[in-house]
Amino acid sequence: MSDISLDTSGGYAVFFFPQALEALGEAIAPYLTDGPGGPHVLCREIDTGGALIEMSLDAASVEGRDVALELMVPTSMVRMIVSARSDGAFGFGPRLASAGPTTDLPPVGPHGMPVRAPSTAIPGAAPVAPAPADAPSEELTRSEPPTT
Repeated sequence: MSDISLDTSGGYAVFFFPQALEALGEAIAPYLTDGPGGPHVLCREIDTGGALIEMSLDAASVEGRDVALELMVPTSMVRMIVSARSDGAFGFGPRLASAGPTTDLPPVGPHGMPVRAPSTAIPGAAPVAPAPADAPSEELTRSEPPTT
């Protein structure tokens, strides 16, 4: 097992169930790091969107060249994923700064516009036409249930 500590990896630590480690056997051993939480795989990126968890790892070949590896295991084998990132950005994709609302929203409450007023919050919105005189009333009436 590797002796790299979790806090220097800057990525993710993927912990497995004991039964998963037993089932994977020697195939997973070169990628495991031992730590206080138990054996885990340190990876640069993870993708949890599917039946397999894809882990991107940085490693070195026997000749000493840097190699990018992609390790995939069934999601049912993973007990926990821990983020070891120290920067402020955390999440599952790039974050873009939001511009916020471009216009002020209309007031609501007793000082707001009447219900039938045209919308000014949506540019180019068509005005609402009044209901025809023969249209059913919008008032709710309570009818008694039929008696049997």
